[in-house]
Amino acid sequence: MSRTTVLGFGLAMALVCLPAAAVSAQQGAVVVEEDVIYCRIDGAALLADIGYPSAGQARPAMLYIHGGRWRAGSKDDVERGLDVREWAQQGYFAMTIDFRLVTSTPAPAAQQDLMCAVRWLHAQAAQYRVDPDRVYLSGWSSGGHQVALAATAGADLYPAAGQWDDARSDVRAVMSISGPYELNTLSWGNLWTPLEGDPEEARRVASPMHQISRDTRPILIVHSDDDRSVPVQQAIDMARALEQSGTAHRFVHYTDRGHVALTPEVVREMRSFIAEVERNGW
Repeated sequence: MSRTTVLGFGLAMALVCLPAAAVSAQQGAVVVEEDVIYCRIDGAALLADIGYPSAGQARPAMLYIHGGRWRAGSKDDVERGLDVREWAQQGYFAMTIDFRLVTSTPAPAAQQDLMCAVRWLHAQAAQYRVDPDRVYLSGWSSGGHQVALAATAGADLYPAAGQWDDARSDVRAVMSISGPYELNTLSWGNLWTPLEGDPEEARRVASPMHQISRDTRPILIVHSDDDRSVPVQQAIDMARALEQSGTAHRFVHYTDRGHVALTPEVVREMRSFIAEVERNGW
């Protein structure tokens, strides 16, 4: 069901020195910076890796958040996550972030960090030549939950934390790969437990399924029948709810990909969905 595209580049890589603590590399016309501080919250510096073309006009942005059930994982997991260099070579400003894990800061800190990253991106749009009307989010597993929550509930679900309060916080569309959409029926959904209040109600509020509205942004759902971490029924129910609400979406339904992450096949689906969003003016 997927389309075949060859993504190949034979560019030479040369190291360059940049200020601050960021480690940078330039590959052809692409710049990669590691460990960029995108937000400071309660004394913690939140880090991102970014990649972007060194020249050119306004470009779309792709911001990725990793999986790990909100308690593990990192931006450095390129095998299952977003390769910022590859996306920059395709003409994007690409960004993958770390966030406060629930083992150190309970929910909803992870979601507040994601929204801080969105605001950072908008605040830096002119510097990196990002088109602020073409900001996309993607996430895998628990990260898929987070981007779907950003698409459905927006920026006002939780108080803003960190910096860039005056920046925009909207996105064009999101891509949820193997994500959950109803936390109270998820075997590991109880990891999303705030310090105060009724935890089941908190998980209901944090479930994208219950936040769909007329303002929900377009969503790509990618899931497989044999996913043993997030039951495929979650994706089926979410796609059905989006259909009933009239929300622009696409459901890529695999049968044998397991807890599929950002494989080349999935990346092609993501880029196809972006083209569809822009072609249709969603």
